[in-house]
Amino acid sequence: MRIGELSRKSGFSVDTLRYYEKIGLMPRAYRDSGGRRLFENADLSWLTFLRRLKETGMGIQERLRFAGLRERGDGTMAERKEMLEEHREVVSQRIESLQQTLQLLDDKIIYYQKEVDRQS
Repeated sequence: MRIGELSRKSGFSVDTLRYYEKIGLMPRAYRDSGGRRLFENADLSWLTFLRRLKETGMGIQERLRFAGLRERGDGTMAERKEMLEEHREVVSQRIESLQQTLQLLDDKIIYYQKEVDRQS
């Protein structure tokens, strides 16, 4: 698929895809005889994974490190697994904190609803 289609399917802008390729988050794309970038479904899967890592708060330096390890091949699987385990722990702690915050919000909403009902 060409870069425009990858952009539509991934939700990343064309400029972002070019930037990701430039800095090494995306592997260099194959190019057709006209010099246009060609991508595969594996590239779309990788972008989906990168988006999830970003959404969970993994910084660009860590994502670049992960991409570099991935590029080096299967010999880095243990290190990649360790990175993901560490990041999973951070995400788990954030979820726990958000759940506590959600409970606090629910408690406040109930309190205010009781006060509104009492005033009515």
